[in-house]
Amino acid sequence: MDKLLMVSFLGMLMAVYGVAGNMVYANIGMLNELESFDIEEDNEVNVFDIPSWTSERGCKVLVNVDSFGAVGDGVSDDTQAFQKAWDIACSTTQSVFLVPLGRQYLVNATKFQGPCKDNLVIQIDGTIVAPDEPNNWDPKFSRAWLDFSKLNGVLFQGHGVIDGSGSKWWASSCKKNKSNPCRGAPTALTIDKSSAIKVKGLTIKNGQQMNFVISQCDSVRVNAVQVSAPGDSPNTDGIHITSSTNVVLQDCKIGTGDDCISIVNGTSNIKMKRIFCGPGHGISIGSLGKDNSTAIVTKVVVDTAFLRETANGLRIKTWQGGSGYVRGVRFQNVRMENVSNPIIIDQFYCDSPKSCQNLTSAVEINQVMYRNISGTTKSAKAMKFACSDTVPCSNIVLTNVNLEKKDGTVETYCNSAQGFGYGIVHPSAECLNSHDKDSMVITDPASEVELADLSREEIVHTEL
Repeated sequence: MDKLLMVSFLGMLMAVYGVAGNMVYANIGMLNELESFDIEEDNEVNVFDIPSWTSERGCKVLVNVDSFGAVGDGVSDDTQAFQKAWDIACSTTQSVFLVPLGRQYLVNATKFQGPCKDNLVIQIDGTIVAPDEPNNWDPKFSRAWLDFSKLNGVLFQGHGVIDGSGSKWWASSCKKNKSNPCRGAPTALTIDKSSAIKVKGLTIKNGQQMNFVISQCDSVRVNAVQVSAPGDSPNTDGIHITSSTNVVLQDCKIGTGDDCISIVNGTSNIKMKRIFCGPGHGISIGSLGKDNSTAIVTKVVVDTAFLRETANGLRIKTWQGGSGYVRGVRFQNVRMENVSNPIIIDQFYCDSPKSCQNLTSAVEINQVMYRNISGTTKSAKAMKFACSDTVPCSNIVLTNVNLEKKDGTVETYCNSAQGFGYGIVHPSAECLNSHDKDSMVITDPASEVELADLSREEIVHTEL
């Protein structure tokens, strides 16, 4: 439905429903803002211009880790060789830090720090593998394995592999075995405090915990990256974005044991396009607001994605007791296949072995659009808007949504959620307009639509 038809539709509502129509019509500005927000794709913008190191135009200085003593047999410790090669590459203009094809380099936790000279290329064609024994991990790097920091205008590229060797870390997790102590584990690849970064073609797998973190960065383009970890590996988020702006993820294939993509506090202007997700927990904003913290996330777009056999589809998750807001989110052109919770807002998120305390404050969720969402759900609740009683979700917009269950009816659940739908919306989302705090609309012609007060169990979620 184009913008003119949308405006005509909203005008009709105003004429027919009077005050309610005025309320809807007042949201035209909000809808136009959601419609107009976009980020240029990678092929439309040159964050910086660096030719490939193989280009005759490149005039590059090749810094090969083998030249500094790297063995590349997967057994010898090549950490010092990588550090020496980095020091030279970082301090040399037009250089290429090369990890050659056909070799496997064992590298311990290392920080590759800038600022560096102009036009650095990090060319990873071989495999970088982490030590696999958590008990021997350097405690100074408890949360990071390969950490690239304070870079500007750097290109990461190649068809190589970054392998976190995470299996022993997963086995020692308290989520795999409750008798284990709960502790953090390293991220396989971290890029932080950096700007004008491109990452293209790499494979990141088996992260000790998260696979790829973008933190405190501006202007990052991630293109054709693959991320993988077993579906039962705990906390192995595929790509995690925190405190960053102007990030584009494009043509990425992600399958993990946690969120394929997670977006948390301090992020703005994030676009994901042509994303394949599965297995995993879906594409998530959050979790936000843990331990009464403040979180702000604005201007997020998911445009063209396919999710298969995931625990969630498009999710916003917040803890009780937080503050701040999520505003200006557009999910569009998404296909789902056997997804457990295709559309879910969960403001009672509780990733804890114990029940979480009921609190009145919450992260506000406002201006969220779902457009052209289709596919199949494993659960009867195809859409679930479980929002705070004291800070309701508002301005939720649904258009052209069609979710089916192969072996039963589908329904929409609402708690303190307000919004509207237009075009095809299946299952019906009339509960967004209901004045009942807890309501549900069941889409089944043979059944009566029942608005029921639900037990608190319906809106309290624990994910372990």
